[in-house]
Amino acid sequence: MNRVVITGMGVISPVGNDLQSFGNNLQKGFVGIAPITKVDVEGSPIKLAAEVRDYSPDADIPKKDANRMDVFSQYALSAAGQAIRQSGLEMDKIDKKRMGVIIGSGIGGMDTFESEIVKMYEKGGLRIAPLFIPMMIGNMASGNVAIRYGARGICTNVVTACASSTNTIGEAFRNIKHGYADIIITGGTEASITRAAVAGFNALKALTRSEDPKRASIPFDKERSGFVIGEGAGVIILENYDMAMARGANILAEVVGYGATCDAFHMTAPLPDGKGAADAMVLAMTEAGISPSAVDYINAHGTSTALNDAAETLAIKKAFGDHSKSLMISSTKSMTGHLLGAAGAVEAIACIVGMTRGFVPPTMGYAVADPECDLDYVPNKSVEKQINYALSNSLGFGGHNATICIKKWEE
Repeated sequence: MNRVVITGMGVISPVGNDLQSFGNNLQKGFVGIAPITKVDVEGSPIKLAAEVRDYSPDADIPKKDANRMDVFSQYALSAAGQAIRQSGLEMDKIDKKRMGVIIGSGIGGMDTFESEIVKMYEKGGLRIAPLFIPMMIGNMASGNVAIRYGARGICTNVVTACASSTNTIGEAFRNIKHGYADIIITGGTEASITRAAVAGFNALKALTRSEDPKRASIPFDKERSGFVIGEGAGVIILENYDMAMARGANILAEVVGYGATCDAFHMTAPLPDGKGAADAMVLAMTEAGISPSAVDYINAHGTSTALNDAAETLAIKKAFGDHSKSLMISSTKSMTGHLLGAAGAVEAIACIVGMTRGFVPPTMGYAVADPECDLDYVPNKSVEKQINYALSNSLGFGGHNATICIKKWEE
């Protein structure tokens, strides 16, 4: 079996469009939630979102190419470019048939889908953009990244709603561990702050109607009332340890375990007792070969919804027993909002940034304790701490549970 290490990371997010600003803002507890500007919210009860700001694709995507892509693909290419540069990979020295891409998206090109359908019905007939399909379909983030870097190994997309990019990292990890690839560009991307997406999640009663950015995404707080929709991308470079060492790569962290389960219970609600999520965490720790007491930090799915946060708390208690009281747990969705299919990748990057800088990100906006959520959620202020092992949890509609276990890099 091969060891699998992380040698590069890139991020586009509501709290920073590069690793430095992303890490700085997580550490200081910056909340990237504000009034929606990308959707006309007149007459809507939903007023807030976590939007990517000051983004330009120019650094990684020629203008002609950018015009032929939905924003979710642009975000993925920009994050991948950052990750490739940090990794120091020299593309002319790589066996491209051993290099793959697995980038997930829960929804894909929602903006293209929505705008082109409206145009077709307004203009009549079959008037729609010639590139409507390849701009909209969810696999095109992976496809565009593979085209850009000539990756000819596995190229696929995982769609498991909000667990998508934790599953992509897990599947990429297994592909390298078992020898099917040497390098995989992996992660997730989403650009779904659109009228239909906001209306759809609102109809499910999943979104908060709070108008206070500081008290909108408040995971584990008794007054939580729904998630804040966000957008962005997180991409990491997973690499065979031996190859990384041979080329003198700067290794950031190591992926050591992965767990994936299904609640098989309900389309949108988690198992109330959290057993499915607990099983995913146990599987990840088992593969990593560690006991629960070795884990220092969990980046929780922590959506700020009543059902998720209570069930995830129970899941952590089931998986960790008495050690659950000693764990530090936080939800960075309190700052980034919920990035849907990109959430897991961005949150994995948050774990690694915390490991390398020596801090645990906070759960911002926490004010009112909930008896059903009674663990240490690192409220309102980051904490200096050495993180040796971290878990990152993602739970998706359809009952999908995914957990990855990340280890601090050491020789």
